[in-house]
Amino acid sequence: MFSNVWGLVVSTAMAQVTATEVEAEVTAASSIEVMVVTSSRQAQALVHLSESVAVLSKEEIANVSPGHPADLLNRVSGVHVNDLGGEGHMTAIRQPISTGGVYLFLEDGLPTRPTGFFNHNGLYEIDIPNSGRVEVTKGPGSALYGSDAIGGIFNILTAEPTESFSSRLQAELGSDGWQRGLAAFSGALNEQHRAHWQLNRTQSDGFREEAEYTRLSSSLRLDSDLSDSLQLKTLLSFGSIDQSGTSGLSFTDFNESPHKNLFHGDMGARDVQALRLSSEFRYQLSNDTQLMLTPFYRNNRSDMMPSWMLTYDPVLQATRFESFGLLTQYSRLSSCALNWTAGLDIDYTPASFDEQQITVLQDGDRFIDYEATGRSNYDYRANQTSISPYAQLQWFASEQLIVSLGARYDWFEVDYTDRLDASVPQQVERSVWLRPESQRIRYQQLSPKAGIVWKLAANQQLYANRRHAFRVPSVGQVFRSGSSEDTTGLKPVSAVNHELGWRAQLDGLRLDVSVYDLQIKDDVVTYIDGHTRKVTNAGHTSHRGIEWMTQWQLTEAVRWNLSGTITWQKYRDFQYLFSCFPPACLPPVSETRNFAGFDVGKAPRQLWQSSLSYQPTGTDALWLELEWQQVGRYFTDETNTNTYTGHDLFHLRLRYELSAQWQLAVRLMNLTDKNYSSYTSNQVGSTAIDYRPGMPRSVFASLSWQF
Repeated sequence: MFSNVWGLVVSTAMAQVTATEVEAEVTAASSIEVMVVTSSRQAQALVHLSESVAVLSKEEIANVSPGHPADLLNRVSGVHVNDLGGEGHMTAIRQPISTGGVYLFLEDGLPTRPTGFFNHNGLYEIDIPNSGRVEVTKGPGSALYGSDAIGGIFNILTAEPTESFSSRLQAELGSDGWQRGLAAFSGALNEQHRAHWQLNRTQSDGFREEAEYTRLSSSLRLDSDLSDSLQLKTLLSFGSIDQSGTSGLSFTDFNESPHKNLFHGDMGARDVQALRLSSEFRYQLSNDTQLMLTPFYRNNRSDMMPSWMLTYDPVLQATRFESFGLLTQYSRLSSCALNWTAGLDIDYTPASFDEQQITVLQDGDRFIDYEATGRSNYDYRANQTSISPYAQLQWFASEQLIVSLGARYDWFEVDYTDRLDASVPQQVERSVWLRPESQRIRYQQLSPKAGIVWKLAANQQLYANRRHAFRVPSVGQVFRSGSSEDTTGLKPVSAVNHELGWRAQLDGLRLDVSVYDLQIKDDVVTYIDGHTRKVTNAGHTSHRGIEWMTQWQLTEAVRWNLSGTITWQKYRDFQYLFSCFPPACLPPVSETRNFAGFDVGKAPRQLWQSSLSYQPTGTDALWLELEWQQVGRYFTDETNTNTYTGHDLFHLRLRYELSAQWQLAVRLMNLTDKNYSSYTSNQVGSTAIDYRPGMPRSVFASLSWQF
């Protein structure tokens, strides 16, 4: 499928302009260059990058006014984020819909969580509706990013403070008790300092029974010109999310009572708080060299009752961690043809985990309450240290050819201490909670990157890359063993991505097409050895696909966007525990099977998105958009026995300027009131398919005041 045209990676075209200067957004039909900051933390032209990147502008974010991250991000080709209720979600970029830690979530280029603490709901810890810009990198990232940057990277960029005072207040009401207030104030404090403060307060009853959701998030950004050569950006972000549990439903309930929720009260709920503080120092050492230092601090706490464990091992889990770290980066434009960047990332994260066993109370098929048993299954500390040097080089070999090379070396050490007394049993009756002995575990990984860009013409480019990426086992996967043995012997999951793409910037038309081959090896699989459940790195999956994006300004007033992807995802070597019980299987079966050659479960074959927008010529007063989204069919488990046929959704959005200060906006989601499932799955060997109902037809209206 791919030829030997792969050359080595890293997109680090270094432009002598800071990330904050990219705020002058460009529309897809404009002749102005699209700029990207994710690849190197320097603003650089997209046409110089050997990777697939999508940019969502501040204007597009305001027009979409996302109530859920999926509303915005699913507009990007090859990207699917589902809606699990509140702002809960799973992601699928060149991967199946899953909770797997193969994505990196950034805020202004800083990972929101340390390695080993991935949260598939991580986007709800960032204030996307108030953001200034969003960049999505599909596939493995550049040498600046380490573990988890396999499927893709989401970089949420905060809004830049304005020179003169400005403000915006937005009040929003909608279906199912939706209430949201957004606020932003920006301006210069004096000649040296500019500040931007924003607030997001959201609450909703949810369209399902007892599915309440609240969030409070705020951030303060201070940009300072300390001298002609020294700039400082300080960012303080805080988010608090309180989300009720929402259950899957049987086929009958999904069709007849999609509002039903089996989790009532606090069952399956989660309470998350996330605080981040960073200061980015940019020092211009000379006309062609720059030093960047970013010390940072994180503090997260999460209290949750894992909903997927309620039927077989109900528990309360409390996770705490704080991070102390430093990002360093030295960039040099050594000549008009050669740019290079080198840096060192350091992160120290002390963390703790506590798990308490509970018993649950049910009323029919509904979970209504719980009681503590007094037993602690786990209580441990896991202090993690990571040191990661990297380097990138970009060579403008000729007017047509750009070559980029890079590599990153990641070293991790986790100091694990079991704090439960040895007398606490690890097995009670048939339930098992294995606890590894206190120890230190180390991982190390080298990730080379390479890419080329060939300019076919002034407005067309071919690009190709070969990138290695990896994911270290999560702290919970290693030390919260359950009944699996050998978890401390797990090593990093590895990935190699090959990609070939074509971009064109024509008159009123932008095109971006890419084909990719992503091979993931050493994935974690579970198997039965005799009567013992073990885990090892033996999985191999193949992920191939075609992605394309078209943005076409049909007339001065009408714009059409079309994006899509077709994927072929296969198990090459993947063991899985197969269990089947009466009445489906007589006698009952519990064995290890290999699904080599099967399609990857929960991996949509196709994803489509199209939008047609209208804005009358010569005025910004009215903007109207009709959007279509399609999720294609997929198998609901590894055995390829059951299928979800997919769904089509239509959304309508309207924005109208009442005056220079006042704006009215309306969005009608799921226009046809389609009954669809945002995630459909079943346990291997089980005939019971689980459906997660998607939001029915809903209307939201907002009134904004800016001055």
